[in-house]
Amino acid sequence: MAAPLASMTGFARSAGTAGGLSWAWELRSVNGRGLDVRLRLPSGFDALEPGLREAAGKALKRGNVTANLTVARQDAPKLTPDAAALEQVLTLALTLAARIPGAAPPRAEALLALPGVLRPAAAVEDEATGEAQAAAVRAGFAEALAGLVGSRNGEGARLLAMLTGQLDEVAALRAQAVDEAADQPAAQRARMLDAVRGLLGEVPSLPEDRIAQEVAILASRSDVREELDRLHSHIEAARALLAEAASVGRRFDFLVQEFNREANTLCSKSASVALTATGLKLKAAIEQLREQVANIE
Repeated sequence: MAAPLASMTGFARSAGTAGGLSWAWELRSVNGRGLDVRLRLPSGFDALEPGLREAAGKALKRGNVTANLTVARQDAPKLTPDAAALEQVLTLALTLAARIPGAAPPRAEALLALPGVLRPAAAVEDEATGEAQAAAVRAGFAEALAGLVGSRNGEGARLLAMLTGQLDEVAALRAQAVDEAADQPAAQRARMLDAVRGLLGEVPSLPEDRIAQEVAILASRSDVREELDRLHSHIEAARALLAEAASVGRRFDFLVQEFNREANTLCSKSASVALTATGLKLKAAIEQLREQVANIE
């Protein structure tokens, strides 16, 4: 079964706890020319980065991806006195109390409340706890990454329906242009012959067969059947890419450039108001198609 069409836009989140640590992943992705993964990891989790990048590279092909990890300890931080600071403030307090007649000795709770006397105790974790925390964070990333892939696939399904409709519109406009262009070479030739004959009536200098030959060459240059045939081929190629689905964004983007080239040439060769109007509608429809193709992985 073919992989689904995927968008480059998506969001996913996962969260959990392990070894007294709570963590949360948030993954976001937007359009990008290639795959650019930006990891925002708190201090102490830098060693996870190579493995996380490898996992992202296997799951995603294109897009600018931001992965943000936040962590928090579930237990309240333990406080410990700073021995040097405590000794310093105690000495100062006793000295000051001795100089003030009848002053009460300094109270312990007052000294401990002074800034810098108490500080958070360094967290002491055994190796097994640290490994369990790292494993849980990696598993959480895998869960969020799978969610991001699912989100992008969901966007891709909506994108597929939209692109199919836009291709149908381009195909309908192309068919209309075929009808409007059917008589264009003959009509163009007749107009040119009439114009040239009028000029020859005033300045007869070239034989009519030579004039007819030149007019035929000019008329052939206004023939748009080749552009319309190529546009038909491009439409069929686009439908084949949608059926293939997986990682077709770059190829589809190039194909839409070819769509636009044929539409531009059609407008430049058009010799009728109706065909020009249809050509302009084609260009607008192709531009809408291009905007959506830019979202495909």
